[in-house]
Amino acid sequence: MGIILEQGKKAKKAADSIAMLTSIEKNELLSAIADQLEKDKELILAENEKDLQAGYDNGISKALMDRLRLNEQRIYNMADGFRHIQSLQDPIGQAIESWTRPNGIHIQSIRVPLGVVGIIYEARPNVTADAAALCLKTGNAAFLRGSSSADFSNKAVVSSIHKVLENHNIPTDAIQLAKDTSREAAAELFTMNDYLDVLIPRGGAGLIQTVVQQSSVPVLETGVGNCHVFIDESATKEMGINIALNAKTNRPSVCNAAETIILHEKWAEQHGTALIKTLVENEVEVRGDQSVQSIHPDVKAATETDWSEEYLDLTTAVKMVPDINGAIAHIKEYSTGHSEAIITEEESNKNLFFSNLDAAVLYHNASTRFTDGFEFGFGAEIGVSTQKLHARGPMGLNALTSLKYLVEGSGQIKE
Repeated sequence: MGIILEQGKKAKKAADSIAMLTSIEKNELLSAIADQLEKDKELILAENEKDLQAGYDNGISKALMDRLRLNEQRIYNMADGFRHIQSLQDPIGQAIESWTRPNGIHIQSIRVPLGVVGIIYEARPNVTADAAALCLKTGNAAFLRGSSSADFSNKAVVSSIHKVLENHNIPTDAIQLAKDTSREAAAELFTMNDYLDVLIPRGGAGLIQTVVQQSSVPVLETGVGNCHVFIDESATKEMGINIALNAKTNRPSVCNAAETIILHEKWAEQHGTALIKTLVENEVEVRGDQSVQSIHPDVKAATETDWSEEYLDLTTAVKMVPDINGAIAHIKEYSTGHSEAIITEEESNKNLFFSNLDAAVLYHNASTRFTDGFEFGFGAEIGVSTQKLHARGPMGLNALTSLKYLVEGSGQIKE
């Protein structure tokens, strides 16, 4: 048996130990892990520095370097994620619905753990912490397959978690980091149906599609984010510029950052130049259609690929449309179903936008950057699902549960 299969077998066995923990016991673990991460921050940062140096040496992209980089505040954020999840209601055992049939049989559905949750992800040591916290709270074992580019960081985070598990006599196999990060090992992970109950990919389009196409383990698909901000005719200048700027520049390397800004032509006539100037002053490269090019000399010509590109960088595509219908048509053609925003003071246009577009999250007068488990009050997220089965949008605790039915009778038999 290969090393990955052996780890999967151990995770499956350890899952029973996690599933049997009480809410109090799980919360004690989460609190202790938060404290341990803060205690170990210097060690974690030292290990992260090894990954960063290797990233520089290997020339990985600026977006990946941003996701890879840890600092003291990001470690404190990891710890706060554990504490926030600790404060949330435990979904396991929670009644979903109940009813009594005419024959007197009483049926109830309750939330239960999925079992072993596999997560495959790229250069994101924070995912190691988030996934562990969410899985522990929901009574799931976690099998984590990070990328080789973050291996030192991931091992350091998992080491802190294991210290706490050992102190509480919990099998460390319940939170495992894959010891082999090769592509061959990843392919083996895709077929571990006997040991994994679900597989969740977090990363670029290439990784996600590979998992979706090759995995026989059920997949909870997270999606890339070609997110749009549409500034309608009635939008105020200040709100339109502020939201577009925030959605693009707050952290451009993440999937909820805006990639395309769509302008109503009448709003653009009054405020388009100010918007482009603000973007350029904030070091954003602007690529636009001919109408947008005509309002500012620094706008480069957009090509067809720009409308579907997830830049994950300080680049944006800007398009001008005659009305809201033009904006909706453009988004329908190029959206990845992640997050879409409209800036408008017209209630009817907001309603039209909300009813005609189908994405995991739709916004009115707010930045797309809020598509995030922490911002939604989930404490953290296991990813943002753009599919429609089982879970959609930021996936928190409930997304890591299934259900079972409890049926109570008083001697009924089938006639």
